[in-house]
Amino acid sequence: MSFNFHITSPKIPTNLKKANFQDIFYDEEPYLTNGMIADTVIDHEEVERFIVSKVMFKNVTFINCTFKKIDLTDVIFENCDLSNSNLSEGIIHRVAFKNCKLLGLNFTEANLGNVSFENCIANLCNFPEVRFKQVLFDHTSLQGTNYYDCLLNKVAFHESDLNDVDFSQTSLKGIDISTCKFKRLQVTPESLNGCEVSSEQAIGFASLLGLKVKY
Repeated sequence: MSFNFHITSPKIPTNLKKANFQDIFYDEEPYLTNGMIADTVIDHEEVERFIVSKVMFKNVTFINCTFKKIDLTDVIFENCDLSNSNLSEGIIHRVAFKNCKLLGLNFTEANLGNVSFENCIANLCNFPEVRFKQVLFDHTSLQGTNYYDCLLNKVAFHESDLNDVDFSQTSLKGIDISTCKFKRLQVTPESLNGCEVSSEQAIGFASLLGLKVKY
């Protein structure tokens, strides 16, 4: 796998002590830092402007959780389920999602920097109006995901499933999707300007331009 930018990994101490989610402080700025949360279920939590730093979540299931305007820095989610959770308007920096289930996860208007999604199921995720900088989607299923009106700056899609992804109003200039698979994308010819595709994909996109390809 190669791409022309570097992603800074989460900076987490190696000797994290086990913590409880309920340890967060419910004041004007609830926060959780320097701990590991593992093998638990976090159910129907709703916390705004939640600050999470230097934390590892392992084998954690989040059920109907809402964390609007969350601040995630130096965080790892491993084998977690965040399906249908809400991280809208969040600041997400140096965060790794590994082997996670992220169905319908809402990132609306969030800012993602130095973030990786590795071997995740992220179908139907919502990324409208998200600003991406140095973000990797690696071996991740993104079927039906919404990237409406996004800014993609140094974003890599590697061997991921992009079937029926919506890139409306989003420029793919400089984005390489040549290793990805899809039957169709919701995209305009203007959005495709400068996108890097495989020869097989190019034949499919030719129909968007009204071209008839002879074999």
